Amino acid sequence: MAAVRVLVACEFSAIVRSAFASRWPEHEVMSCDLLPTEWQGGNIYPHFQGDIFFCLEMEEPFDLMIAFPPCTHLAVSGARWFKGKQKEQADAVEFVKRLADAPVPRIAIENPIGVLSTKWRKPDQIIQPWQFGHGETKATCLWLKGLPKLQPTNIVEGRTPRVHHASPGPDRWKERSRTLQGIADAMADQWGEI
Repeated sequence: MAAVRVLVACEFSAIVRSAFASRWPEHEVMSCDLLPTEWQGGNIYPHFQGDIFFCLEMEEPFDLMIAFPPCTHLAVSGARWFKGKQKEQADAVEFVKRLADAPVPRIAIENPIGVLSTKWRKPDQIIQPWQFGHGETKATCLWLKGLPKLQPTNIVEGRTPRVHHASPGPDRWKERSRTLQGIADAMADQWGEI
């Protein structure tokens, strides 16, 4: 199989990047975020700290991009704070549209249920953690280009809204934004050889 260049956009946790890199050692996998990566395993899996659009302008194009744009101004869970933040929300929607228009043949954009469905377009798919081995709920939308829908891998019991009940604190947003391992594994397994 030919090497595939994979970009995991807006990911500091390295969960999806590591899932792809461990399953597909022949692929070139990198992540990009404004934050440094949390992964402490050296430079074996590159992470670019900076603007995602700089990464997308690199000389060698990417074959696959999985993007996790910030949901602060997009998710319905934050709707009570939308008032007076129309510009921030418009900028966030425009950021997602720019990601969708990137010169990459296969793209997945992930975000919780929110305003993208009305201000951009309906998602191609909505998944739940309990479909991928995690007994909890968190409806997550996927907008896909050139990729099939993600197939459930391990439907389990449990419908706890763990993310909704996360403890308050300065890092709450980080904990809420992490991709669960079962979903990352499914993305790598199902989209890594396309």
